[in-house]
Amino acid sequence: LHTSTSKPLLRSFLALTEGDVVSNFQNEPDCIKFFYEGKVPQWGSTTSGAVRLCQRFQNTYHFATLYDTYNRIAVYSAYIFGPSNGGGRETRWFVEPQLVNQNWGGEMKEGSVLEKEHPGVYQGDRQALNEDYTKSGFDRGHLNPNGHHAVPSRNATFTLTNVVPQNPKLNQNAWANHESNLARIFKAQCDKAYVLVGAIPSAGNWIIKNNVKRVNIPEYMWNAYCCVNSNGIPVRSGAAIALNTDQNSVEEYTLSEIVEFLQRFSNTPVGELFYNQCQ
Repeated sequence: LHTSTSKPLLRSFLALTEGDVVSNFQNEPDCIKFFYEGKVPQWGSTTSGAVRLCQRFQNTYHFATLYDTYNRIAVYSAYIFGPSNGGGRETRWFVEPQLVNQNWGGEMKEGSVLEKEHPGVYQGDRQALNEDYTKSGFDRGHLNPNGHHAVPSRNATFTLTNVVPQNPKLNQNAWANHESNLARIFKAQCDKAYVLVGAIPSAGNWIIKNNVKRVNIPEYMWNAYCCVNSNGIPVRSGAAIALNTDQNSVEEYTLSEIVEFLQRFSNTPVGELFYNQCQ
């Protein structure tokens, strides 16, 4: 009895001390759970300068993000769908303290709060800042959508490491409709839905501030999901891509088709996005 109760205590202590930048997702039980059967995709793992974020808000992990510190956008975010019950729409945008200094706390914070704690320290070397998006003409496009979560996970999606410069027409129309359709499917057909949402960087399209390339404007948005029943058996899967333009259309794919699509942008085998390709 003693050993079974001490393990959760040890785990929560580790979560408190390790923070949210981790060497790999597998070592963090409260973070690897966002990947179906603990399978982390090969996709994006060789990205230069990529960091693994266990997204911490109110001292709890809510989803996982592979973050590209060069392009200052996420490669993907991984999450488990949770029906939204409203609320939790933030006016704040959070940054990751440990992308400024690895010794700082792991809880996501508003940039202005971090500035008060560490005056004069530049926060934007390895991540996008709120001012990068101001008057850029692009939306702060959620990868892990706030509408796929209840509070407080919903609040946690408002970190700048979970957003990319998204075409406003796409973000507010076709992509938003796609996210709503997925929510309906997940509620009706799945006991649990594991989701990956990512972006493909463009070759040379950037938000530029003061003649500095600040945030890469992705060429594509994509997502993929694996639905399981109450016994953990896969019951449905799917994927989609969208060109990040005002073309404003989403194309539905199978999991095998999305792997083929992603392979076009990778020099190494993409492999499975979900364990056994959700079969």
